[in-house]
Amino acid sequence: MEKQKLNSTIVYVLSVLGFLCCCVMGIGVVPSGIAYFMANSKLKEASLAPENYDNIDGMKTAKTIALIVLIINALYLVYSIYRISTVGWDEIMEQSRQMQEEWMKGAGSGS
Repeated sequence: MEKQKLNSTIVYVLSVLGFLCCCVMGIGVVPSGIAYFMANSKLKEASLAPENYDNIDGMKTAKTIALIVLIINALYLVYSIYRISTVGWDEIMEQSRQMQEEWMKGAGSGS
């Protein structure tokens, strides 16, 4: 019987996407959560008959990366919720607008 290969590419792609989205109020928790769930389910499936699967170590690494990205996103999501509840959404948007204006002034004078 030929061994089935555990393809961890999609888990890596979702983890990277989750990492890139972590700075946007922690919304990267969605793709990284999906990646972790996929890796975990594939590893459970492979643990029932490990002799039938190849690249189990690669999937374990992908699961670890997905978990780390998930934790980073969860922490940033909690921080964002805390900041919105204490500072307020309008104040955060005003600060963002001011920072953007300062950046545009700096970019305009550097040319």
